[in-house]
Amino acid sequence: MAERATIIGSGIVGICTAISLLEKGFDVLLIDRNEPAEGASHGNAGVVSPWTCVPQSMPGVWRSIPKWLFDPEGPIALKWSYLPKFIPWAIKFLEAGKEEGLPAIADAMQALNRPNVDLYRQLLEGTGSEHLIVESMYVHVSRNEDAVDLNSLAWKLREERGVPIEVVGPERLREVEPDLSPAYKTGVLMKGQARAIDPGGVGKALAEKAKRMGADFLKAGVHRIEQSPTGEWNIHTDAGERKAINLIIAAGAWSARLLEPLGYDLPLEAERGYHLIFQNPGITVNNSIMDADAKFVASSMAAGVRCAGTAEFAGLDALPDYRRAQVFVHLAKHLFPDINTKDTIEWMGSRPSFPDSLPCLGEIPSKKGLFCAFGHSHYGFGMAPNTGRVVASIVTGEPVNIDLTPYQISRF
Repeated sequence: MAERATIIGSGIVGICTAISLLEKGFDVLLIDRNEPAEGASHGNAGVVSPWTCVPQSMPGVWRSIPKWLFDPEGPIALKWSYLPKFIPWAIKFLEAGKEEGLPAIADAMQALNRPNVDLYRQLLEGTGSEHLIVESMYVHVSRNEDAVDLNSLAWKLREERGVPIEVVGPERLREVEPDLSPAYKTGVLMKGQARAIDPGGVGKALAEKAKRMGADFLKAGVHRIEQSPTGEWNIHTDAGERKAINLIIAAGAWSARLLEPLGYDLPLEAERGYHLIFQNPGITVNNSIMDADAKFVASSMAAGVRCAGTAEFAGLDALPDYRRAQVFVHLAKHLFPDINTKDTIEWMGSRPSFPDSLPCLGEIPSKKGLFCAFGHSHYGFGMAPNTGRVVASIVTGEPVNIDLTPYQISRF
């Protein structure tokens, strides 16, 4: 009889973990209150980069935060009534940005991201959705011709980890992205990566693959988990109680709530991100473009041009403030003067963010059979395929080819 694993969360991390476990002969059940692939990564910018290695918290970032908070088009927003709950996380966030600890964080980020393009191609092979991952560069652009300092810490972290970088001026930028505004004077091309033209579609294609491989999906909210005297895990859901020997928590920003009754007070913040899709843009975007000045990403998707970004701190239960999505109307016009800004679709999702930009992976100490796979911050879509492989190996007790120390839940 096949060993069974239950995964709470059917977002991209849960789905990739399920496929890896199915490949190892497990029976798998995924439980989620939503349909598969409807979580935070459904609406992200679609960047699939092996080179992602720069954490959100960097030395000196605190100097920019006040300006960003009071700028209605800035990359950070805070619901002021949430400030008392936000402050402890913010302090840990700033502490995580100390220079001496950044190389280890950068290594850990890249360890999960490095094989992501190849792994997505392998995962999608035979699904009929292979076309959803396309070759792309990641193009950072700025209006300031002196903005790119390759001696800065962020670019040094990339350079030291082998990121292929080409600094370009306005003429080369226009060759790469003809519809880009001439106001942008410099850019950096990061090569050897890809992008998803429909991140949610990738997740749904992989969910269907998991179903064909034998996975079961249960649409139900999970209220709590508890360990029985026999060591099994009892999962209390809207659809009744389920039992599990191996239980993986991949519930994104909701994961900490499930673990809190077990004695874990984790600094997991729901970092709310917004996007706006311009369905009939009238322009072409050839790559993923990061506006380094305004801190947002624009990418061509199957549904149009998607502008995504911002970090809003308001808690898990606050209603969306879609004014944050409408900010992209002005920002997109700055980036692409000829873009048609009518016919838009707005979206919001909650990123599960720890202060150090790293997820929690592995078996939880003193909780046999309980595993964590959450907290991927802005990087869940890129880290998901390798996270799935790593967590499946941990569950089976097989050797893992990366150092798990940076992802341990005990670091908090």
